Amino acid sequence: MALAYEYQDDQVPPMARRTGDSASSLFRMGLTMAFAKDEEIYGQDEDADLIYRVLEGAVRTTRIMADGRRQIGDFYLPGDTFGFESGARHKFAAEAVRDSVVLVVKASALRAAGGDLERLGWEVTRRELERAQEHLLLLGRKTACERVASFLKGLADKSSGAHVVDLPMGRQDMADYLGLTIETVSRMLTQLQSNRIVSFCATRQFRVINPRGLARMADQAV
Repeated sequence: MALAYEYQDDQVPPMARRTGDSASSLFRMGLTMAFAKDEEIYGQDEDADLIYRVLEGAVRTTRIMADGRRQIGDFYLPGDTFGFESGARHKFAAEAVRDSVVLVVKASALRAAGGDLERLGWEVTRRELERAQEHLLLLGRKTACERVASFLKGLADKSSGAHVVDLPMGRQDMADYLGLTIETVSRMLTQLQSNRIVSFCATRQFRVINPRGLARMADQAV
């Protein structure tokens, strides 16, 4: 079960402070909740009356098809905001990939605040559209190896130059996001390691050995 708690002003997490005044203000407007690994944050087709920001951990959005297959819409890491919808209900469910802390704010409160917070909402909407366009290109025009390379490059880009990049999601999550089988994902990761593009120092951590090679592979389309 999710646990809710509140911070005092001097306890705003460093992540919220680093992302600017609007993020800090958003933090103080909301409720902070902790979710265990694989716990549901909101359900598919539930009312979309709340907005969420990842403070710690990682979150995935998922949709279950009529035949039981699962499609992952996207992954959200610390600093990412999610839960915005064009309609009144969530098209995807959201779940914690690992133990996570999430900020929860009422959408109506964000709209009523105006100013920087209202602009933050528009910025998040723009980024969600960009995410959707990139995912469409990835699924429709890239080979299996290019999909996996694009995914790893995206994580590396978000790591702000960290020597070791965290990989919070497992192989099955990657497969369901990339539209591949878990066996194909594993083969492509092995190929990228054999070609000395990346190196896995642990199951959920990797290093980029050849940044230019990874970038070339990720940007190719067929």
